[in-house]
Amino acid sequence: MGRFRRSDRDRGAFTAELAAGLPALMLLLGVGLTAVTAVTTRMQCLDAAREAALAGARGEPATAAAARVAPEGAAIEVGGTADSVTAEVSVRVRMLGTDLPGLIVRGRATAAREPEEAALP
Repeated sequence: MGRFRRSDRDRGAFTAELAAGLPALMLLLGVGLTAVTAVTTRMQCLDAAREAALAGARGEPATAAAARVAPEGAAIEVGGTADSVTAEVSVRVRMLGTDLPGLIVRGRATAAREPEEAALP
C-alpha cells in the first residue's frame, strides 16, 4: 500500500482559503444577527402598539402604555377616529451594530373604542 504524499504546490492552500472565506463568513454572521435583532424588535413594536391601542380604546393614556413595552428610542404615534384608536410604534435598528444606515422597524395596531368612550364627545 502506497503512502499519500502532498505536493509542495498545495502547501498553504488552506490558509489562503481561510483568509479569503473568513471575512465573508463574519459578514454573513453579522447580517444574520441583525436580522434576528430586527425580528425581535418588530415583535416588541407590535406589542407596544397593541398595548397603546387597547389603552386608548379604554380611555387610558395610550402613549404611557406603549412606552412601558416599546424598545428604547421608539417613536410612538397614537391617533384614530370616534370609533377606533390606531397606534404605531417605530424604531431604527442598527445594521451590524455600527453607525451604518439602519432599518426602520414598525408595529401598528388598531382597537375599537369601548362603548362608553365612543359616546363621549
